[in-house]
Amino acid sequence: MKKKYNEKTEVLEKIANNITSWIGSIPSLIVHTLLFITSFLLPLVNIVEFDKMLLILTTVLSLEAIYLAIFIQMSVNKSHEKIEFIQEDIEEISEDIEEISEDIEDIQEDIEEISEDIEEINEDIEDIQEDIEEINEEEEEEDHNERAKNVILKSNVSSNKNEIKALKDIIARLQGEIDQLKKD
Repeated sequence: MKKKYNEKTEVLEKIANNITSWIGSIPSLIVHTLLFITSFLLPLVNIVEFDKMLLILTTVLSLEAIYLAIFIQMSVNKSHEKIEFIQEDIEEISEDIEEISEDIEDIQEDIEEISEDIEEINEDIEDIQEDIEEINEEEEEEDHNERAKNVILKSNVSSNKNEIKALKDIIARLQGEIDQLKKD
């Protein structure tokens, strides 16, 4: 029952929209002008009396005005519903924009913290490299037994150097990404 009512309502709304669109068009202006000219010519050629023509014309125009007012109000109501729907969408979009702005601020704070951490890691790496250089210098001054121990340490240091270099590469890449994020 409700489905049939909705279908009938949709059909009537389409008819009303078509009529409202047609009334506001050039063909409508031409038809109405021809209708008025014909109406006023009929009494001049003695086909209809002037009073009867005015009575019929006034009645037809009154009915047309009533229906036009109804059709126009239906269009206004439909437009109002669309505007309300659009306003709801705009409000949702505004809320989304606010959330995104907050997320961006959080990301910027995280980027700053990561940058600080990277700077600290770079300082630690420099300290480790200095320690390695000192070990290498001390190695030359130590006796043979110490040199054997240092050879073992040196292999560990070489391994550590490679790891440090890998860390530096990672840090440099991260720094580049952070700089890119800051630019964006």
